[in-house]
Amino acid sequence: MVDHRVGDLADRHTVAMRTFALIACLCLLITSPVQAQSEIALICPTDPITTRGREYTPGGYILTSFDRAALWVYDITGNRRYPLPETYPCTTNCRLSPDARWLLYFNDATNSYNRMRVDGTQRTLVSDYASQVEWWSPDTWLIWTPGRQAYLQPQDSAEREYLDVRGVSSIQPGGRWGVLSEPDGDGFRRALIHLSNRAEQIDLGIDLAYYNDSAWSPDGLRFVYVAPVFADGDDETPIGAELYTVSPTAPTPLRITDFTNAYGSVRINGLAASALSWSPDGSRLAFWVVDLNNANATAQTARIHVLDMRTRIVTSYCRFSTAAHTPNPPRLVWSPDSTQLAFGADLPDDTRPSLLLTLDLTSGIVTIMSEGLYPALGTPDVTAWGLPPG
Repeated sequence: MVDHRVGDLADRHTVAMRTFALIACLCLLITSPVQAQSEIALICPTDPITTRGREYTPGGYILTSFDRAALWVYDITGNRRYPLPETYPCTTNCRLSPDARWLLYFNDATNSYNRMRVDGTQRTLVSDYASQVEWWSPDTWLIWTPGRQAYLQPQDSAEREYLDVRGVSSIQPGGRWGVLSEPDGDGFRRALIHLSNRAEQIDLGIDLAYYNDSAWSPDGLRFVYVAPVFADGDDETPIGAELYTVSPTAPTPLRITDFTNAYGSVRINGLAASALSWSPDGSRLAFWVVDLNNANATAQTARIHVLDMRTRIVTSYCRFSTAAHTPNPPRLVWSPDSTQLAFGADLPDDTRPSLLLTLDLTSGIVTIMSEGLYPALGTPDVTAWGLPPG
């Protein structure tokens, strides 16, 4: 059953497009964020959470861990799983390529970063002196050194372009902007900063733990971040959290959610500051909304929400919720075709070990793909969902 709390979505889409066209114009005239509407669409199927059948689409490979020793491959089409030798369990320190066919990973045997196909084949060395390697573009690495320097290196060249990354935690894909966090009185403030001209900055406001998640879009053109909401006259205790978007070409932050009016006090994701999950096609953003209105902390639950970046419609998926959200809820990983989410979690009143689950974003149906995920890094998380070699 699909329940739309605010009526027909087609009508809302038309209204939303006209509204946000007007907002885009107004942003040129004012400097304060524009408040979003508070409507939330619900997808709440009555179907039980069941185990996958013989056939399942989409296919591909889901990378996760079933023990503490290695990264594992779950082959969806073959419904089988196997460990990858010379790997170590990983989450954000393993990076999927833009085409979802390659994975950057740390080779535990050689103490170096390597690239391999998602099924574990065709391994090659990338860097033997790095603390992190990322895909800056399809053909260029972004390499962070153990000394916290960073440089760009084409995949077919030894040339390096060093970047000024002092205080910077995240760099724009394909661009020269980074996320800067600096001390501000007793706390911190965030800004987007141009790495070649550090005087060029876009203020993002206070940087507060549990209220500071963020992520660049896959094309690097948009930056979405969580910011706390405070009551009038109080800048210390948040009453909620909202999502904002900004870009180097549209430097006025725009508020794109209104959970405070829709739900009351909420938190978006957890302590990790890089868990907002963009769909591979860049059209949607997935995250957990934690309901903080229950005074009993153990009774507070988190539910998956997806924001359509084109229409600004937020959808809440009701079939699954979790109380295991602090310090972080389960990591959300998109299927390569942007139709499903994969994550690891336990089901209430279920004796099986942690489960590998998928959520179909059209139907809201949750499916058990496999069981026995191992919390090698503290939680039973999913690493990536990739495609076979093309």
